[in-house]
Amino acid sequence: MKAILINPENRSIDAIELGDRNDLVRLIGFDTLESDAVGTTGDRLYFDEECFLRGTSGRFQIDTIIPVSGKGVIVGSAEDGNTLSDVVTSIDELRSRIKFI
Repeated sequence: MKAILINPENRSIDAIELGDRNDLVRLIGFDTLESDAVGTTGDRLYFDEECFLRGTSGRFQIDTIIPVSGKGVIVGSAEDGNTLSDVVTSIDELRSRIKFI
């Protein structure tokens, strides 16, 4: 499925393909995943729940969501994030809503 990888260390926003939740863990680098809704389209931002405890480098913020440290992945979802699907948000739209800290 289509997703977006955010890497604040090099300030990149890239389109990627995900197979399943295991890919989220691999890309983010930790299995303590948390997610927040990104807008009203069903897209969710997945990130390491313990990102600030780990001291992960690089931070970013989307809209008014609490800042995230380390990598994040945006992917579409349903059933409160239990089912993943293609991301709806475009990279161009995301660029106007993201702030690297």
